[in-house]
Amino acid sequence: MAQLVVRNLEDDVKERLQDRARRHGQSLEELVRDILRDAAKETAQPSGGLGSEIAALFRGKGFREGEIQELRGYPVQPAKFDE
Repeated sequence: MAQLVVRNLEDDVKERLQDRARRHGQSLEELVRDILRDAAKETAQPSGGLGSEIAALFRGKGFREGEIQELRGYPVQPAKFDE
């Protein structure tokens, strides 16, 4: 088994981790091991950018009639609430 030393950890971070461990009925060491195991499980997936991620959320949710017209280059008109 490997050992890991974390230097220069802020006191408030350590205190919050100790509180969290206490709430979960764990030792601080056990909690940190769990956190590190979970972090190591995550697979890195390259981001396609915010727009691509938003588009992926709505892919297949309708809009079957055709493409949505893009409005680049059109002047923006403010909403009128007094009419």
